[in-house]
Amino acid sequence: MLTALSLSAMRTFYSCLFYLLIPFILIRLVWRSLKAPDYRYRWNERFGFYNRKFVQDVIWFHAVSVGEAEALFALAKQIQRHYPDAALLITTTTPTGSARVKAVMKESVVHVYLPYDIPGAVNRFMQCFKPRIAVIMETEIWPNLFACCGKNEIPLYIINARLSEKSARGYQKISALIAPALAQVKVIAAQTQDDASRFIAIGAKSETVRVLGNIKFDIEVSNEIIEQGLQLKVGLFGGRFVWLIASTHKDEEAIFLEIYKNIKQEIPELLLVIVPRHPERFGEVSKLCELYRLAVVRRTSGEACPRHIDVYLADTMGELKMLYAAADAAFVGGSMVPVGGHNILEAATVGTPVLFGPYMANFKDIAQGVLRQNAAVQCRDSNEIIRAIIALHANSAYRQSLAEKGRAFVRQNQGAIARVFGLLEQDI
Repeated sequence: MLTALSLSAMRTFYSCLFYLLIPFILIRLVWRSLKAPDYRYRWNERFGFYNRKFVQDVIWFHAVSVGEAEALFALAKQIQRHYPDAALLITTTTPTGSARVKAVMKESVVHVYLPYDIPGAVNRFMQCFKPRIAVIMETEIWPNLFACCGKNEIPLYIINARLSEKSARGYQKISALIAPALAQVKVIAAQTQDDASRFIAIGAKSETVRVLGNIKFDIEVSNEIIEQGLQLKVGLFGGRFVWLIASTHKDEEAIFLEIYKNIKQEIPELLLVIVPRHPERFGEVSKLCELYRLAVVRRTSGEACPRHIDVYLADTMGELKMLYAAADAAFVGGSMVPVGGHNILEAATVGTPVLFGPYMANFKDIAQGVLRQNAAVQCRDSNEIIRAIIALHANSAYRQSLAEKGRAFVRQNQGAIARVFGLLEQDI
């Protein structure tokens, strides 16, 4: 058993290593800023320095990026309804996550970047905001941050917790560092029993781990967003058959552009809508379309898509739900390359038939569940995608059936937000 002295020495070694890596981390920020300029700003927040005084005694949520933030919003709004006088702080790590928090929550919450996990930055952050409760989304485990919560007696929760087999194996290699961090957590609200078992395997105490479901099923899509999508389809897409590819990654768009050229012979009115996952790649994807000799219109141009236009490039952020509503079929990216997939529930909630590829490790349980109910289509290669799109185009009843089963699958799995809210209330 590790002594308090050896635990302290281990965390000191970790902190020293982190300090040594900071120059390389900053170089990486500069490098990323070449394509995404927002990475070169607000570095002071990443070190726990702030240029103004903030409210204290906050309910603090951390969501790494866009996906985690989107899942968090409904819970945050529910807390605001029940505790209108409470101050909410939402931290993110990425500029895209930051932009989404500001766009959705506006001035109703405080937002800064999460500081790096070094003692000085973490202590300054805690002194600035003095959280009454800390709520971490999904998988973030930071030894110094968690230790600081324990030292300051801040109730710490990990909600919507998920842990892939690959991540669990990685954490087990440093379990002597991870287990003490998890010992500071009051409750880990896991998405599934498999996630719960993996957290226990990396050092979490079994009595702190509960299975409360996935709050991403409790997604909210307003009628206004649906109507905007339908208007887009009629107004700019001219009623064409719209195939949307969402959250694509490098090397993935080329697969779909090649497929599009093949399917176009069968479906002359087909329009391909591409939504890259990362905004810094908008220009790169546009050039790739031109390389394939496909006519492309960017959303920011405001132009329509007459029959000669092949690709509509969504070079904006925060409009994916609306674009799903404008589509006849949607393929969720990050699944044709070994990224691990992305959330298919937004498309299903909107009522758009959903397809995805073979790489769904990050959403394994959702993928298995939706396939069991024949509520989506998994395509292993280009030929299967071609057959699926042609079948969807030819059969409107099939499209409607997939859409209805997808919505039913989402409804059947809702309720996690209410359960998580009930869990957090004891410390709010």
